[in-house]
Amino acid sequence: MDTITITPDWTDVDADTFIAWAIQQPDCEHYELHDGVIVRMPNETSLHGLAKALVARRLGNVIEEAGRRADVYVDAIVVQISGNTVFEPDIVVRSGERLPPRAVKVTDPLIAVEVLSESSRISDFRRKQSGYVTVQSLMHYLAVDPEERTITHYRRCADGSFETLTHGDEPLTLDPPGITIDRLFP
Repeated sequence: MDTITITPDWTDVDADTFIAWAIQQPDCEHYELHDGVIVRMPNETSLHGLAKALVARRLGNVIEEAGRRADVYVDAIVVQISGNTVFEPDIVVRSGERLPPRAVKVTDPLIAVEVLSESSRISDFRRKQSGYVTVQSLMHYLAVDPEERTITHYRRCADGSFETLTHGDEPLTLDPPGITIDRLFP
């Protein structure tokens, strides 16, 4: 299933206008803003939902076990990439003080996770990867492929560039925040 482009009564939408519009849409509908164009995200499959829940649970557990102060958000928050691009990652991890209860946008994500599906594979690897790496606070972007049981890990280096690592059953280290997930897939 492909993403569906939705164009309300305006074009070249900016991030603030999009966010105000998106929070008024039904909870079962998810949208992103790609270069000023509103895009409706396809419905999730059971495999996608299961993988997302598994990754969020494992991240939350290892963060808690390591005694780190970080929150894990699932489908609850957007990341503004630019003035006309806003992504809604499957999972966002951020550290610091907890966001206000009605917040819908995170400005300082530490980790963004996208679970790949047939319809989003190309977008998640190309468009989203190139967008996420522009967010200065983001240290890790994980593209999780539940069918192949692999993770493509884009990790920010000390010089600000990103290196790409591929993980299967081996441990996944995310530093910061200083955690290691022994095994993501059961």
